[in-house]
Amino acid sequence: METTDLAELSTLHFLVADHDAGACAALAAALRRLGASAITEVADGRAALGWLRAGGAGQVDIALVELSLAGVDALELMRILALERATVRLVVLGAQTSNVLFSVETLAQALGVELLGTIVKPATDARLKELLDHYVAPAAVAPPHPVPLFGWGAVRAGLQARQFIPFFQPKIALASGEVMGLEVFARWRHPDSGVLGPESFIDALAQNDGIKVLDWTMIEQALACCRALHALGKPLTLSINIDPATLAHHDFIDRIAACLERHEVLPGFLTFELPEASVLTRETGFIERLLRLRMLGCRLAIDDYGSGMSNLQLLAQVPFSELKIDPGFVDGASRKRPLGAVLAACLALARSLDRMSVAVGVETREDWDFLQQLGCTYAQGFYIANPMAADAIPAWLAEWEQFF
Repeated sequence: METTDLAELSTLHFLVADHDAGACAALAAALRRLGASAITEVADGRAALGWLRAGGAGQVDIALVELSLAGVDALELMRILALERATVRLVVLGAQTSNVLFSVETLAQALGVELLGTIVKPATDARLKELLDHYVAPAAVAPPHPVPLFGWGAVRAGLQARQFIPFFQPKIALASGEVMGLEVFARWRHPDSGVLGPESFIDALAQNDGIKVLDWTMIEQALACCRALHALGKPLTLSINIDPATLAHHDFIDRIAACLERHEVLPGFLTFELPEASVLTRETGFIERLLRLRMLGCRLAIDDYGSGMSNLQLLAQVPFSELKIDPGFVDGASRKRPLGAVLAACLALARSLDRMSVAVGVETREDWDFLQQLGCTYAQGFYIANPMAADAIPAWLAEWEQFF
């Protein structure tokens, strides 16, 4: 995300809403000093709502609203804008404490409202500019692309024809920029529909006890790719999502050991990722199986951490080696205080348990820099690379290594 410059501010329409005429005028003057020219001033919430609902040439891009605005206050405005799916960006100002304003940011996050931030009054030019730098114009919403859905017969035929293949997304060490490993994603190279993601086939697999077949297909092919990369002098690790039911099978540990031996890959190069909800259990047999995987030398990661309701006591007794943080807490955390606070807490938890942390969903350079500042171990996401086929990895690695 690039910083909003003065020239861009001059093209935006600002709404300033404050019942105090002097404060309203001072805020408008500050905006003009920063380069804004189209500024509308109103004294109450109902007038503000009317302008926020305006379209066409009168459409407001950024609204600066006093928290305790008369008529319709900032909280009610946020609720209405969320219901109406408005694209206006907000800044909320108030005489309340920073803790209260932090809770306003938390509410905006829950509502899905684009809040650039909050300001304890009086606003300074520096703080105002800091928040306006977060502005990104709403993206045009493209019509949804229809996703083809396939039944069990077609999916089973695809598995038998070896059309299901692994794609790989790099995992980067934030401290050094070094490529440390690859996460495996299942894809279906359909002869007519092209490369398909899980949304096209996962329901058919789940309803017909077929996920374990997909799991083993991915394990075998991914380990073969891992061995080929090692032979090229690229000792990268693999992270593979595994269904808990696959792991619970009585011969899973033995089959994994045999598979690793067959492909000549050391167990330490293989990490199994399990969803947060599945590992937080008091079922001793499941925990024993996880321990046996760790005794074999494999690593374990809790995936999408933060998406469930974790019990910290249970979390501490699971023998995992990595905590993978849910993308919802990563993208935008550098500019949204509630997200940043949750992300920092997740990273602190990983450090306190002596585990590595992986931030998933790194979309921008700002996300990358923020994670570096917080001391996150690894990062992956579209800012680094999209998932790619095995034959594309060597060229991508060569290009990445030119920069790090």
